[in-house]
Amino acid sequence: MLNLPYAKGKTYGVIGLGKSGRAVVAALLGSGAQVVAWDDTDATRTQRAAEFPALNILPFREWPWASMVSLVMSPGIALNFPTLHPAVAQARKAGVEIIGDIELLFRAAPEALYIAITGTNGKSTTTTLIGHLLAACGKQVEVGGNLGRPVMEFSRLGKGGIYVLELSSYQLELLKTFRAHVAAWLNISPDHLDHHGSMEAYVSAKRHIFDRQGKRDLAVIGVDDTTSGQVCRQLQAGRQQSVIPISAEQRLGSGVFVLRGKLVNTFGLAPAEGDIANVKSLQGEHNGQNAAAAYAACYGIGCQHADMIAAMQTYPGLAHRMQWLGETNGVQYVNDSKATNADAAEKALRTYDGIYWILGGVAKEGGIESLVPYFDKIRHAYLIGEATEAFAATLEGHVAYTRCGTLEKAVAAARKAAEQAGAGVVLLSPACASFDQFANFEVRGDAFMKLVEAPHAV
Repeated sequence: MLNLPYAKGKTYGVIGLGKSGRAVVAALLGSGAQVVAWDDTDATRTQRAAEFPALNILPFREWPWASMVSLVMSPGIALNFPTLHPAVAQARKAGVEIIGDIELLFRAAPEALYIAITGTNGKSTTTTLIGHLLAACGKQVEVGGNLGRPVMEFSRLGKGGIYVLELSSYQLELLKTFRAHVAAWLNISPDHLDHHGSMEAYVSAKRHIFDRQGKRDLAVIGVDDTTSGQVCRQLQAGRQQSVIPISAEQRLGSGVFVLRGKLVNTFGLAPAEGDIANVKSLQGEHNGQNAAAAYAACYGIGCQHADMIAAMQTYPGLAHRMQWLGETNGVQYVNDSKATNADAAEKALRTYDGIYWILGGVAKEGGIESLVPYFDKIRHAYLIGEATEAFAATLEGHVAYTRCGTLEKAVAAARKAAEQAGAGVVLLSPACASFDQFANFEVRGDAFMKLVEAPHAV
């Protein structure tokens, strides 16, 4: 648990006592702070009260606002009208700063380097890939933020240490003094508009990743969508920090790009090229952008080209996201359980051919209609869960399908068909939430992996 020496003897408020909020409470109490807290869920309040006897769980209207130094918010709690959380209004009225756990980390470890990653898609892969490259290059790193361990559970890193942080738009809204020495912006498309209120507000929240950067800092920006390209040009014109454009769709005169499995760096004095075409965990155009961003970020703090290309060959990938599980009898197996909607499943369907597609669960709005252009890549579909009949109607006349009901039956049927064909990809990319049959997509993905590893379990 991170020690926060500046918090000793001071009073903090914490709103939201889930995974990150719990870690904030533990760090503040462990550092000698007084903490008042609230969560809107009864069961969570009861659980945290039992875990932390020194924690004062009170309705925020009863908090000692006059003596509080900060209100620490869990990401996602509304900061703006019309859904503004009342605790936010109370803090503003009392003149209490509103921050998140990233700000607490930055203040506790000011001598470390910070690499921050944001974007609508690809954040987690890019973040974990950067951590993998830095570790391979001999750097001391901690990786997390919007994924993995809460940052309050990190070790304190001093000079030479590097924090690699995935930051959502929610987290970026809560920064006050944080400065990213390397800020990576991957892409942007409409998302979380119910929280931000508009696309303009969403873009504005994302742009906080560049706040307080100076001449010695670096911005890495994807230029494959219109808005991101505009942001890149604006930062280049502002000359506030160095800027490295990245792409997975076009050659760049000065930048880093990946085309057809070749990573090319034209930003440096001497152009350099590396082959990542056979890295199973980085297949697909979207992963080309992730690889370019990770390379550029690490290049910006001194990692060598050859070391990074070599390290990419051993990157294990993100669990449950186009996770390559191996090849048996000519058949590849890919766990894409994290694809809980059609947009996410599209990445896998674009990447592979000869697909034996396992899909279904709790369907999202729009179903799989948007995936029709990729149906010619599918040899057979295996339907599970609640969405079976709706998806069967979409597939009818386009793709042969089997109603399997359960994941066990689907894996067995797909394996048999693929092995009889002598080649292909058995792909779990459900385009659905998991809640009809599994607690979450991780449990669903774990079940798939166990079935792949133990073919006779079915």
